[in-house]
Amino acid sequence: MKPFVLLATRAEDLPADEEYALFLRYTGLDERDLVRVRLEAGPMPELDLDELSGIFVGGGPFNASDPPEKKSAVQHRVEAEFAVLLDRVVAADFPFLGACYGIGTVGTFLGATIDRRYPEPISVVPVSLTDAGLTDPLLSGMPPTFEAFVGHKEAISELPPTAVLLASSPTSPVQMFRVGQNVYATPFHPELDVDGITTRIHAYADHGYFASDELQLTLDAVRRAPVSHPVRILRTFVERYRR
Repeated sequence: MKPFVLLATRAEDLPADEEYALFLRYTGLDERDLVRVRLEAGPMPELDLDELSGIFVGGGPFNASDPPEKKSAVQHRVEAEFAVLLDRVVAADFPFLGACYGIGTVGTFLGATIDRRYPEPISVVPVSLTDAGLTDPLLSGMPPTFEAFVGHKEAISELPPTAVLLASSPTSPVQMFRVGQNVYATPFHPELDVDGITTRIHAYADHGYFASDELQLTLDAVRRAPVSHPVRILRTFVERYRR
């Protein structure tokens, strides 16, 4: 099988390694078939799309809506690399699933409106499929509404007409969208379970996602409802696109 690639941006080893382990677990792939590239550690390598089955993008601390002067040199490099990659991916309609930071990368490429109007604190939210989402093959077997883990400072408030809205939530209008037939992005985390999001809550406690006295409230918030359906998206993506 041609491998999948996980493009990651987390600089902290513990959540970065756990993110990779979660993608391995819930895609059903092994390390040979899911190659991780840590973009915060060095430039994106040349990716030969003809030799890959698909591309995943994990989450991270970068915010596309931050002003340029607040972005690090690493973030500027990563954003430029994604612009080049997505130009090829979208033109080829190549299988791509961006989780969390996928919204910033694909949304920016498309010219979507990304701002701070719909931030979501680290929590569990109900995600509801649109009519297009109910018939999308990647979401086959998903219930019309399911719980998902979220936690982001920015969101897409308006999609361009070139994108298809697949899911929304009461707190954020764009929870999943598709470009073409094979390029997807979500602000929620399909790879996460309770242990994984607990690791991230502790790792990013001083990154402005919640106040210093809200640690326990945040830990409680991600346990308010069981989250089991989003991981199915990862396995379906692999089953649909492996070659």
